[in-house]
Amino acid sequence: MTNWVLKKFDELTPHELYAILQLRNEVFVVEQNCVFQDADDKDQHCWHYMGWGDGYLAAYIRIVPSGVVYDYPSIGRVVSSPKGRGTGIGKELMTNGIKLTYQLFGEGPIKIGAQLYLKKFYESLGFKQAGEIYDEDGIDHIYMIRQ
Repeated sequence: MTNWVLKKFDELTPHELYAILQLRNEVFVVEQNCVFQDADDKDQHCWHYMGWGDGYLAAYIRIVPSGVVYDYPSIGRVVSSPKGRGTGIGKELMTNGIKLTYQLFGEGPIKIGAQLYLKKFYESLGFKQAGEIYDEDGIDHIYMIRQ
């Protein structure tokens, strides 16, 4: 059973923030072998949606208001723990994240910068490609929009 929690940046406890940064680093930096500046001064403006498993952060996204990254609200830093993969937690995370984005900012377009290999996953959630493939930190990405 996953315990889902949504908080603004200033509401995060030090332990929650540490778990978020630890998971993002575990997957984006170590697992994907990608050196990049994760602390990008955007987290402070975002909502943070965490899925807690049995004593660990199993899944996470940040929900970004329009104007911080794109002209539309966005969902970013989508990550699931290697311990929780294959359970459907990624789909649950994004389905919930889409609903929360609409609750927070109204029913309008949501824009994401997706890793190319996840294109079909995001298409299954209603996102459509909205641009050419681009390189971000050595990984192919595409912009996608859900109307």
